[in-house]
Amino acid sequence: MTIVGFNFTKLVAEKKRPVKGKINIKNNVSIKNISESKLAIDAKKKALKFDFVYTSSYEPGVGLIEIEGETIFLADEKVAKETLSKWKKEKKAPSQIMRELMNHILTRCNVEAIVLSKDINLPAPIPLPKMK
Repeated sequence: MTIVGFNFTKLVAEKKRPVKGKINIKNNVSIKNISESKLAIDAKKKALKFDFVYTSSYEPGVGLIEIEGETIFLADEKVAKETLSKWKKEKKAPSQIMRELMNHILTRCNVEAIVLSKDINLPAPIPLPKMK
C-alpha cells in the first residue's frame, strides 16, 4: 500500500472570542467516506480515495479549526475490494490501512493547523517543544 496523493479541500479557522483563562483543545480525525478513484498508475492495483475531516475545538467556545481533504491510496486489487466492502458494511477500514492513513493525515493536518492557529492568534492545537 502506498499513499500517492493528498489534497486539502476545505480550511476553516475561526476565533469566536478572546483567549482568556484555561482552554481545552480537543483534536479529532475521522474518515467521512472511502471510494474507488479512477487513477490509472498500475493495472494490477486499485486506487482508493479516503475523504477525511480534522478538527481542533478550542473549549469553551473560543475557536475552531476544521480541515477537510482527501488521500489517495494505491493498493492491491484484493485489499482494495476488502476495504471497500468493509466500509460499505461497517463504515470501518482494516486497521493496518487506518494506522498508516491516520499517521499521514495527522502529520499533514497538524502542521497546517499550527499555521492556521498562528494566523488567527489561537494557541497551537498540539503541544510544541519548549526549552527549559
